[in-house]
Amino acid sequence: MGLQAYLIVSAMLFAIGMFGFLARRNAILMLISIELMLNAVNLSLVAFNAYDYYTPNDSGAIFALLVMAVAAAEATVGLALVIAIIRTRQTPEVDEYSDLKE
Repeated sequence: MGLQAYLIVSAMLFAIGMFGFLARRNAILMLISIELMLNAVNLSLVAFNAYDYYTPNDSGAIFALLVMAVAAAEATVGLALVIAIIRTRQTPEVDEYSDLKE
């Protein structure tokens, strides 16, 4: 497989994640969609690193590890916030959180 195949898969994963984030109203499914988009970015970073023949270093893999650390922190904090809101509001639908804007 070439670099283009990885980039096509990465673009498809990112598009699915973006559609899931924009189309869903459930807070947990929105978090899962964000994770899918971050994993698509990781796939493209690792693919660019693997097919970079001119500068042999591991910068793409290091960036992917940083993105994974940010994704883990985002999932931890985001899921804790969503669970706390669901416990108080009794619903995961983000449309019903309109009073949090104020």
